Amino acid sequence: MKNTKYVFVTGGVTSSLGKGIIAASLAKLLQERGYSVTIQKLDPYINIDPGTLNPYEHGECYVTDDGAETDLDLGHYERFLNIPTSQANNVTTGKIYQSVINKERKGAFLGKTVQVIPHITDEIKHRIQLLGKTGEFDIVITEIGGTVGDIESLPYVEAVRQMQWELGQENAIVIHLTLVPYLAAAGELKTKPTQHSVKMLMQSGISPNILVCRTERHINDTIKRKLALFCNVQQQDVIQSIDAETIYDVPNLMFNEGLDRVVLEKLELCSEKQPKLIAWNQFIQKYKNPTSTIEIGLIGKYVELHDSYKSITEAFIHAGATNETKVKVRWIHSEELTPENAAKRLEGLNGILVAPGFGERGIEGKIKSVQYARENNIPFFGICLGMQMAVIEYSRTILGLKNANSTEMNENTPHPVINLMEAQKSVTEKGGTMRLGAWDCEISNNSNVFEAYTSKLISERHRHRYEFNNAYLKQLEAAGMKATGINPKTGLVEIIEIPSHPWFVGVQYHPEYKSTVLNPHPLFVNFIKAALEQSKK
Repeated sequence: MKNTKYVFVTGGVTSSLGKGIIAASLAKLLQERGYSVTIQKLDPYINIDPGTLNPYEHGECYVTDDGAETDLDLGHYERFLNIPTSQANNVTTGKIYQSVINKERKGAFLGKTVQVIPHITDEIKHRIQLLGKTGEFDIVITEIGGTVGDIESLPYVEAVRQMQWELGQENAIVIHLTLVPYLAAAGELKTKPTQHSVKMLMQSGISPNILVCRTERHINDTIKRKLALFCNVQQQDVIQSIDAETIYDVPNLMFNEGLDRVVLEKLELCSEKQPKLIAWNQFIQKYKNPTSTIEIGLIGKYVELHDSYKSITEAFIHAGATNETKVKVRWIHSEELTPENAAKRLEGLNGILVAPGFGERGIEGKIKSVQYARENNIPFFGICLGMQMAVIEYSRTILGLKNANSTEMNENTPHPVINLMEAQKSVTEKGGTMRLGAWDCEISNNSNVFEAYTSKLISERHRHRYEFNNAYLKQLEAAGMKATGINPKTGLVEIIEIPSHPWFVGVQYHPEYKSTVLNPHPLFVNFIKAALEQSKK
């Protein structure tokens, strides 16, 4: 079995410095050097997972193949590494305490007093090492959420301290990401916030092995020397992370700074292979040098926080680069769309994507945008709730089924074209009870989706409770809306299309979750291609 090495990424001074991107960039470089790497996220909040969180609270909820509802950082991990994550890659305080309390109820602790140390910290260490003990990975990178000094992060920091002591510093190192702010009034970069952050970490028993310093100005050798001296590291261990034009530049910036080289030295690993990032840089070249520009309308209920649709906007970037096209997103709040203003708000778009979501708010605006795309031959892409809105719009407008709706929005609708899944009718708890994870789908020939996938059988990730009501399938197909993707086990309609339209596709699943830099999702690629063709007409 491999002697798995562990890298911990902590954050100081402020949140949102980009621990996830630094972790993913380091993992990409180590992967390029020939190591098998995975990344996990430890979240200090007490929710079991982000599945019940409002997107305004925490951005999108990312879903893995095995049905884990996880932090959006796992999306970055998959997009950078091009390998799937799993249930073990996202751990919350809620999961930790739930597991310990369940053990206590079963008498597993033999009557001992259950405490944060050792019981909670032991559970954290167990979760950290689950991935390492599979034998699949040479290196496990663990991102610890929150900021050093937060009360809720203390058990995680203590668990890291214990692991360093147990495994030795050649097997477990800590990278501390901090901020080196520029004070315009003083005209200089300030190191004191980083010094205080490292001091706080050291008070918890951890001396960081490497400092990664976020900055908007170049950090010169004098500042690096000062940081090294006062933070108890070598000068070569102070890594500059200057603001980048795009997150996809960060692996190159970290390589130029030598982050991967320093990490390997600390872990006593040796690799002759240098990261070349050939395919990665080809993608960046196309992304930064588009030959065309299109505008896509993203119709959603949470557009004030763009992270609510992070995987969708990243999938646009991947598909745009493939088509050598810049994708401009026009963010449109579905609550603000009315029959009176819809045409004006949607005018000039080359494509319309109606985004996923839950609940009644903003539904009529989504339906109106579907109708506009359908009647004006604008390429349309509906994802999950967006697909359901397309079915409702077609049922109302073309079939003449007045008040057709989803039972999620109106339990007493006379025409429930979207209905609660049979398996969901006995479900009372909200967390982790939806149809989640990867499910198969059989695709019809002579369809837009078959042209995209070039395959009859696909597997995609789901996150929903409501489904297409097959009682209305014959009516809808007779009227021109076709079911071009069906789940072979359940008969659930996964994909709908309108063949008479230039490109009109709705999918019950979430294709955005599987789009990566090296494997842009084929549906997004074809949607952008169709929008590009529309822009030339």
